[in-house]
Amino acid sequence: MDYLEEKNYLWDHFKFNAEQRLKAFHFFVTLTMFVNGGAFAAFEKDAHPVVLLLIGGLICILAVAFAILDMRSQVLLKLTIPGLIRCEEKFSESSRLFALDEANLSRYLRYTFIFRTLFVLQGLFGLAVISYSLYQWF
Repeated sequence: MDYLEEKNYLWDHFKFNAEQRLKAFHFFVTLTMFVNGGAFAAFEKDAHPVVLLLIGGLICILAVAFAILDMRSQVLLKLTIPGLIRCEEKFSESSRLFALDEANLSRYLRYTFIFRTLFVLQGLFGLAVISYSLYQWF
């Protein structure tokens, strides 16, 4: 495989998986708006604790499922980075974006940190809904 084919192959793989990761996160945000709205509506209407239990369970399942999906996407993205960094070696130093990103950003200034924080917070909200439903039930 020549250099250009390899670079295009790596870039296409990276671009596809990066786009899929962002689309999945947008879908997560949309779904959580609906289930969180459902939880607040159930609170407001003094719904039966079983309804709250089911909503809380759904919130937790969504948080876990999307966290796992995001971890898989991240693994697929990381597969391409060493190759892209190697391809960048032919570029001027200021144009080596993947190498600069690897060297300069803290671990807190990454999509992964933000996504995982939101997944955890959503999971905690689901657990709080479950806890409240059990408290109301017993």
